[in-house]
Amino acid sequence: MLEKIIDVSIKNKLIVILFTLTIAAFGLYSVFKISVGAVPDITNNQVQVITTSGNLSTQEIEQYITAPVEMEMANLPGVKEMRSVSKFGISLVTIVFDENLGTYLPRQLIAEKIKSASAKIPEGFGEPEMGPVTTGLGEIYQYTLDIKDGYEGKYSAADLRTIQDWVIKRRLSGIAGVVEINSWGGYLKQYEVAVDPSLLSASNVTLMEVFNALEANNNISGGSYIEKTNQSYFIRGDGQVKSVEDIQNIVIKNQGGNPLLIKNVATVKYGHANRYGAITANGKGETILGQVMMLKNANSKEVIKEVKSRVEEVQKNLPEGVFINPIVDRSELVAKTTFTVVENLILGALIVMITVILLLGNVRSALVITSMIPLALLFTIAMMYLFGIDANLMSLGALDFGIIIDGAVIIVEYIALRTMKSRSELANVSGEERAGIMDKISYEGASKMMKSAIFGQIIILIVFIPILSLSGVEGKMFKPMALSFCFAIIGAMIMGLTWLPVASSLFLRPSKTDRKNIGDFIMNLAHKSYSPVIHFACAHKRIVLGAALVSLILTAFLFTRIGGEFVPTLDEGDFVIQPVLKTGTSLSKTIETTTRMEQILKTNFPEVDKVVSRIGAAEVPTDPMSMEEIDMIIKLKPRKTWTSAKSKEELADKFKEALSVIPGIEYEFTQPIEMRFNELITGVRSDIAVKIFGDDLGYIEDKAAEIKGLIEGIPGATDVILEKTAGLPQIRIDYNRAKIAYYGVDVKTLNSYLSAAFGGEATGVVFEGEKRFDLVVRFDKQNRNDIENIRELKVPVSNGTLIPLSELANIEYAEGPAKISRENTHRRVVVSVNVRNRDLQSVVKDIQSVVGERISLKPGTYIEYGGQFENLQNATDRLLFAVPVALLLIFIFLHFAFKSLKDAIMIFTAIPLATVGGVTLLWIRGMPFSVSAGVGFIALFGIAVLNGIVLIEHLKKLKQNGTMSMRELIIQGTKERLRPVMLTAGAAAMGFLPMAISTGAGAEVQRPLATVVIGGLFTSTMLTMIALPLMFEIFYNVIGVKFFPLRFIRKKDCC
Repeated sequence: MLEKIIDVSIKNKLIVILFTLTIAAFGLYSVFKISVGAVPDITNNQVQVITTSGNLSTQEIEQYITAPVEMEMANLPGVKEMRSVSKFGISLVTIVFDENLGTYLPRQLIAEKIKSASAKIPEGFGEPEMGPVTTGLGEIYQYTLDIKDGYEGKYSAADLRTIQDWVIKRRLSGIAGVVEINSWGGYLKQYEVAVDPSLLSASNVTLMEVFNALEANNNISGGSYIEKTNQSYFIRGDGQVKSVEDIQNIVIKNQGGNPLLIKNVATVKYGHANRYGAITANGKGETILGQVMMLKNANSKEVIKEVKSRVEEVQKNLPEGVFINPIVDRSELVAKTTFTVVENLILGALIVMITVILLLGNVRSALVITSMIPLALLFTIAMMYLFGIDANLMSLGALDFGIIIDGAVIIVEYIALRTMKSRSELANVSGEERAGIMDKISYEGASKMMKSAIFGQIIILIVFIPILSLSGVEGKMFKPMALSFCFAIIGAMIMGLTWLPVASSLFLRPSKTDRKNIGDFIMNLAHKSYSPVIHFACAHKRIVLGAALVSLILTAFLFTRIGGEFVPTLDEGDFVIQPVLKTGTSLSKTIETTTRMEQILKTNFPEVDKVVSRIGAAEVPTDPMSMEEIDMIIKLKPRKTWTSAKSKEELADKFKEALSVIPGIEYEFTQPIEMRFNELITGVRSDIAVKIFGDDLGYIEDKAAEIKGLIEGIPGATDVILEKTAGLPQIRIDYNRAKIAYYGVDVKTLNSYLSAAFGGEATGVVFEGEKRFDLVVRFDKQNRNDIENIRELKVPVSNGTLIPLSELANIEYAEGPAKISRENTHRRVVVSVNVRNRDLQSVVKDIQSVVGERISLKPGTYIEYGGQFENLQNATDRLLFAVPVALLLIFIFLHFAFKSLKDAIMIFTAIPLATVGGVTLLWIRGMPFSVSAGVGFIALFGIAVLNGIVLIEHLKKLKQNGTMSMRELIIQGTKERLRPVMLTAGAAAMGFLPMAISTGAGAEVQRPLATVVIGGLFTSTMLTMIALPLMFEIFYNVIGVKFFPLRFIRKKDCC
């Protein structure tokens, strides 16, 4: 079958060339169309159900909203996990579904359940809604709305917020791939009726009468139409208020023939909604932030490009002095990581090409082999485009052209050798006759070596099958890499059967002289160095094989000492600092504190380009932070301009030291994407989460505080933060049931007065053209800033008089829960830990050890570990399954191909000793074991086996001739196979070299993988050329083994 394809290809060169050009052309088209990202989107398949209820405390949010929503969602098909956060005014329930359900079926199922959940939530307590269809990579573009110098006094925070909501947000909406424009900070404009309670009492009017008057005098109606003189006149009763004056002149009631107007008891003005969040920037105080969120699975390259284009258009039409200032632009990180990938691919291709030229010593042969690199790459990108796989750091970052061209090396090297042998024959002919001879040589060479080449490529495909079995976060991260690698191998196989024989026939020529080239010089040097080593090995088998065994045992010991992490942290180039203020800190105090922090960072660190602090919750609270919680995004200048520190870790320590002048604040350091991924995937924002579960919030809070104290002394554990669940200052109104009964009022009425007076109640809307603003009634500011104002709130009783609320209730200061977190309907408190300057697994082991020894829990309370560690554990469990499966598949395939258990075992021994170099080089470079390194080992096993196949096949062929002793056979066979083994191993190792030493953005993720393959290939090649020939002699020439003392019993003493 393979011979037929090769034969047809050589006979139809033009068709093959056109076929190759077609693939290349479609590949180039795909390069410009494929979705480009920084990293794979590892967010699980989740839907957020958000309910806002501005006036409910944390306990009520949990009881009345979160619990009913959870109960309804718990029995949906495909639910894997459910988490919730209940805070003052906000309930956020996150439901994680099985990946197989897709994106929109879970949302459809939830939409059906939301109706029944809403029926269980009391009226007026809020309506559950689904969050936007986005992911952890969804925050693609964030900007602040700033004012140019000289215009500072012209625009208020309310003006800027109105521009954001009604100009910028509307213009950016409708872009394909944009799912939400979130506004944050400033003042949301309202028409406010600020009631003076003393004037209300003097006029003998209740707050609800004011509310009802506003509601009754601001509406519109129609009365169909009247026909008159052949025309229809449509009836429109326009009673909408259009200005402050209209509101002021609304009649509340008539007293003794005199109308009592709104302006007689209240001030009508432009006000703002109650704020639960704010934005500060660059130490200059408050500003407005816009957050563009991308639709799940959208093409990030196209979406960001379109957003930036639209921003430029909007910028031209903004009011004078106002401009959009980008803060987070995902395309910058994408550009940096893309540069790293492209740089590594180009350098890898060049190094592989130089390696092949040096070892073959023939430029034409090297060019034919390296022509496979761009063709395989373009085929890969074309397939990724067709299968909807993003081009990013993982999917393209692990391509090794050395592995991809291994098959081509074997074929072309053999064809070049045959061409040299036919040099005299070729020299005497020309034209079609010469072409015929070259066709024949190419056909015979390709046909003979193609089976070995295809066999090697199939083995590499087999070892990637288990990676495709990975699921969860590790699956999302490494499956694209495995698929792209498989595409590249398949592309190389197709091109090897079609293009390669044609190119060899057309372009290969025998050298005109016998003059030694650089390849011969290098190989002579290699033979001189190798010859005494193989002679020594033959004479001292026990020492060599014993040393191999000892190195394997030492490697196993070393592996237990290198530690582990999930994947190396991608350096995004920016920081996020999360200062933890005292629970219940006011918004104004938080704004003041963050502004001071920003000033410290901007003044003391020239590395800081921009600082933006997100305080509290946005309009769409997909991240429900309290008013004392802050995400401080720090955009850093390029690293080459840094002067204060050499690394991010050092800079983080200096930041923390500089900010320590503000007392009583803890700081947590992370990065924008990392923070969002951690938060969405595991529900916490840190590397390690120690979760304490139980029903008694006070008890689990105390135990969490104990655990925090123990963890703080563990090396490598930094940013140890206790989740703030208690200590929210409250003013509690406890109603006296007896007095309520005596005065003939009900709790609902009292609560409605309380809510309207202090929280504000919307009575309708006021339109300004297309803009719409709420019309809100509340007490004026000076009458709603103290507990006495609540006590003096006048409420009507059954006899028509007004009495203070304090007559009906006990009103006192109290403390309540600030936040109630639940996981799978169980309450929990989290101690968050980040890891710096040490591996994750070692820190977790120390934490588990100290917590297990020192912490005792009452029945019903238990501890679990999550965060990045949870991902590491899941990935390790999967790899413990995937790696043995890969090894078993290799062994089965070897046995199937060689039809010999002896040969399969012999070649299989390449795998254990390949791990020696991989583990050792990880240890030398100070890298812990990670999923990235684990994938490197899987790839390494496939390559290690290839070299064994090349050598054993040749040794078996020489043995079949039966003319040499075993020693002569080994010396001769290894000498002849030294060049191909060096070529395949050298090309594969050199292809990974740029990744192993790269310092570009995102190189951290690729480095362990490349390190493992390079180190492993070094020891595996040594094994192939030194230990494997000895194994061959033992398997084919030894009839027994004596163990005490160790001695091999041979057929004849020949080696």
